Amino acid sequence: MADWVDVARADDFLPGSCLTVDVDGVPIAVFNVAGRYHAIEDMCTHEAEPLSGGEFVGDTITCPRHGSLFSLLTGEALSPPAYEPVATFPVRVEDGMVQVKDDRFD
Repeated sequence: MADWVDVARADDFLPGSCLTVDVDGVPIAVFNVAGRYHAIEDMCTHEAEPLSGGEFVGDTITCPRHGSLFSLLTGEALSPPAYEPVATFPVRVEDGMVQVKDDRFD
């Protein structure tokens, strides 16, 4: 079973910001969307570009390399050239700490 990994204190993780963490070798980008947290694999499915360097607006992120748009809520690829979704991960706030885990192989 995967363990929860600390991302940041909720008080320090401002709305409209993104933080990245490594969870067992998987880069995960965690976003604060108006006080709600969402996490996706920090890798575009088109050409393996880190998504966290892209423009983050509302609940979408744009890949900085070729402009593919992804949903932070579902991981769905919303525009070409990417067609495959990115993985999403559970996020929680425990004792004031934002945490994420990769539960795909539990």
